[in-house]
Amino acid sequence: MSQPSGADVVVVGAGIIGAACAEALSAAGVRVIVVDRGAPASGTTAAGEGNVLVSDKEPGPELALAIASRREWPAVLARLPERTADVEWEDKGGLVVATTDPGPLAAFAQKQQAAGVDARVITPADAFELEPLLTRAITAAVHYPEDAQLQPVLAATALLAGVRARGGQVRAGVTAQSVLRDAGGRVIALETDAGTIPCGAVLNACGPWAGSFGAAAGAAIEIHPRRGMILVTSPLPECVKHKVYDADYVGAVGSGDAELQTSTVVESTRAGTVLIGSSRERIGFDDSVRVKVLRELARKAVGLFPFLGEVAVMRAYGGFRPYAPDHLPVIGADPRIQGLWHATGHEGAGIGLAASTGRLITELFLGLEPHVDPAPFRVDRPAVIEAMEPTP
Repeated sequence: MSQPSGADVVVVGAGIIGAACAEALSAAGVRVIVVDRGAPASGTTAAGEGNVLVSDKEPGPELALAIASRREWPAVLARLPERTADVEWEDKGGLVVATTDPGPLAAFAQKQQAAGVDARVITPADAFELEPLLTRAITAAVHYPEDAQLQPVLAATALLAGVRARGGQVRAGVTAQSVLRDAGGRVIALETDAGTIPCGAVLNACGPWAGSFGAAAGAAIEIHPRRGMILVTSPLPECVKHKVYDADYVGAVGSGDAELQTSTVVESTRAGTVLIGSSRERIGFDDSVRVKVLRELARKAVGLFPFLGEVAVMRAYGGFRPYAPDHLPVIGADPRIQGLWHATGHEGAGIGLAASTGRLITELFLGLEPHVDPAPFRVDRPAVIEAMEPTP
């Protein structure tokens, strides 16, 4: 059975990346349908902290994308329907601290400054002015005024509302199965469990499941799940004013180690709760609760903010980040199948990178001048696909 209407692009995945791509495409006049096997924003996006960061990335392609995306997010939010535009955006800034040797943190900040990041090396006394409840064991700190935060589910929902407002569709509970191609090998439709959707292109924005959908479509890519856990406290009076994390966080983000890694990340939400992270672990799609991970997160958080030792934890949650072996997102057209595109592999940075990812996909799709260099994120790089032979 075929659906009566098609689209220029069908986006598979209604998380923050799929929603941002669909919104940017629809804003440019492209007819879009978004499908998701579950509810919109119910997968990886629902398990995110909402970070829009420039502070945690080494100079290079991902940092360039992060800087561009930080600038892009306000423009994206400004064009969304007013009734959905409140996504709890906060220009709160970030604070990175060290409790051991201060040298590496200062050196990292210096490299970021050279790359265009507003990274302000401050004294421990200055850090206590910004965050009075910090441990007095701080030896160094860097203030990042550009770091921001939003509520990821609200953001994805608002982006999808923008798609609908321009005539696009969002179809929940529809599982994408494969793509249909014409005699020349070009994509002409998406096959789903609810029927076939005619289209000119399919965008794989399936997050940690992007590798599976790519394989089903005939163009496998190396994307794997990397699990993370977060603790949530009971609501508190204002106590943590910035996103605060220890200097180990940068190393954990960039590591390819499959074993458990934890680093302290503490931030408040508009609701008054405090989010405590973060962990990284490559254990497939195992979603069992691991008490040792939660215990480690709590121990490290108390080391950074001692007052948390007296605060009740309300709940814990976890999710799977889409991990690419070279730690770079996959953004662009698949050279093996004409009309198949990918936007995935952002790991824990998807919320922050979503705005520029959507813009870049749109620029590439329409043949416009890209606002960032797309080459580092191309699909046909060694870490993502094994060979370039056309798929039969």
